[in-house]
Amino acid sequence: MLPIRLSKESREPIYHQIEKQLKALIAGGHLTAGTPLPSIRALSKDLEISVITIRRAYQDLEAQGFIETAHGKGTYVAEIKNALKQEVKTASVSESFERAIETARSYDYSDEEMTAIFHAILEKRKKGE
Repeated sequence: MLPIRLSKESREPIYHQIEKQLKALIAGGHLTAGTPLPSIRALSKDLEISVITIRRAYQDLEAQGFIETAHGKGTYVAEIKNALKQEVKTASVSESFERAIETARSYDYSDEEMTAIFHAILEKRKKGE
């Protein structure tokens, strides 16, 4: 089973949440080229969502070159270029930073305060905390 977590409270469509998480798993090297993916029906059952939703996510991922479907054989992770992997990773991290900045701004933190918090977290990570 794939480690996909869906938020039904999010404004982001479910199929897009699935796409983003599969892209992250592929770009991060957790799913390598040739790795078989669950069938549309199996993933639909695992995630308790519509087959149509999974089909949309798989179609979009295939159109973008992240997965390949061989009729009668299944769906597999495609071989993707390192530049595309880096693009996905950068976009994902940037989106997380954007959300963090938005949250900090809602609490009226200054740029300097946000930078201090960021550096404090980095230091804690370096120390293994």
